[in-house]
Amino acid sequence: MSGQRTAPSDPYFPANGDSRYRVHRYEIALEYRPGPNRLAGTARISAIAGRAPLAEFHLNLAEFKIGRILVNGRAPHYTHRAGKLRIRPAKPLPGGSAFTVEVHWAGNPKPVRSPWGGLGWEELTDGALVASQPVGAPSWYPCNDRPADKASYQISVNTPSAYTVVAGGRLLTRTTKASTTTWVYEQAAPTSSYLVGLSIGMYQTVLLGDPGLGGIPQSAHVPAHLLPRFSRDFARQPAMMGLFEELFGPYPFSEYAVVVADEELDVPVEAQGLSTFGANHVDGVRGSERLIAHELAHQWFGNSVTIADWRHIWLNEGFAKYAEWLWSERSGGRTAQELAANAHRLLASQPQDLRLADPGRKLMFDDRLYQRGGLAVHAIRCALGESAFFRMLRDWPTVHRHAVVSTTGFTHHVARYAAEPLDDLFTAWLYEPALPPLPVPSPGTGPSIPARPGYPPTNGGPKGRGKTSA
Repeated sequence: MSGQRTAPSDPYFPANGDSRYRVHRYEIALEYRPGPNRLAGTARISAIAGRAPLAEFHLNLAEFKIGRILVNGRAPHYTHRAGKLRIRPAKPLPGGSAFTVEVHWAGNPKPVRSPWGGLGWEELTDGALVASQPVGAPSWYPCNDRPADKASYQISVNTPSAYTVVAGGRLLTRTTKASTTTWVYEQAAPTSSYLVGLSIGMYQTVLLGDPGLGGIPQSAHVPAHLLPRFSRDFARQPAMMGLFEELFGPYPFSEYAVVVADEELDVPVEAQGLSTFGANHVDGVRGSERLIAHELAHQWFGNSVTIADWRHIWLNEGFAKYAEWLWSERSGGRTAQELAANAHRLLASQPQDLRLADPGRKLMFDDRLYQRGGLAVHAIRCALGESAFFRMLRDWPTVHRHAVVSTTGFTHHVARYAAEPLDDLFTAWLYEPALPPLPVPSPGTGPSIPARPGYPPTNGGPKGRGKTSA
């Protein structure tokens, strides 16, 4: 995790995050009233200064009213403009020293503006949810908003008792007093600010499958009227978990939760230990099953193994896309080779101006990045052969569990499993915009398809086109 100490600002979002320090832990206490959409919060942030003395530093926070700020118990000088909270302690913080920041804020939370519309806190018809990727976290709490700065979180939310509060992590306590309930969640694993999930709504809670001894508890929080359809659509998620643990290694967190909001969402939203779907993703015929696989796979690729900055987003989305194809292949649907051929035909008909390993901010969520990312992973599979590929695939999230990675680190990792250099493959798929030919397995290397499906059959391939899950 040493890369957190020295990594520069994210080139796509230079105003977000401060590389001069790193956060160890956030303790956030919120009071939220859904009717007036009123949020009041206190954050205690435990951090460590970089090597140089810290005369000033900043946090990202949207346009809330600031009540009080303390640094190591003393009031600093601060300014709060354009989503940036600049803090100058009474005395400079020595290099390498631990320090705490306490921030009190209040206001009406709303999404922060971005090239993709509003991001972050979203008020719903009855409740709220958070969809922060990539820079929406400051819409509801003060943070060092850079993906490489991962910290543990404790989140406490007080809200009217009729509402269920869901956050990524383990529910520690739920305490009701008069007409309000306080929910306290702990996420002990290192978490990026954009991956802190929260949902507040009228939900019924159900369990998916029986985790058994040592298994992963899987819960779902669903509007009552959607439960019959949900029960069919998500019935195979425990089987997905089993397959992905076989292919990617042990699930990297202590639990997994899904929320179905009672509104339509353009795409599902992954957070650490939590994925949020819209009512439109629940149709009773498993029409969005590939998205269920996609979001679950992000727990390994993106959430546990986190990119150093947003140039490397294909490492999140390419692997999550390929996980869709692996689930289809291993559950009796179309093979990864068939799905790769479909993706290749689609990309061949579109502009050839996307550089996968550094797409630029404008194209970082382009559907071509998802498809080409999946194809790049498939090209590596074809080049390595089945045995070496699946060893490489499992070792990547295992070796880098809860760490920060880059494209260069990944290519070095893959090279260790190759019988011959793969430099030309990496250059063609990752660094050149022109689409390479469709990858085809070498004779005798696979891909191999199980004689019988090891998991319950799916209902075929992806539903339509559209943008892949975020």
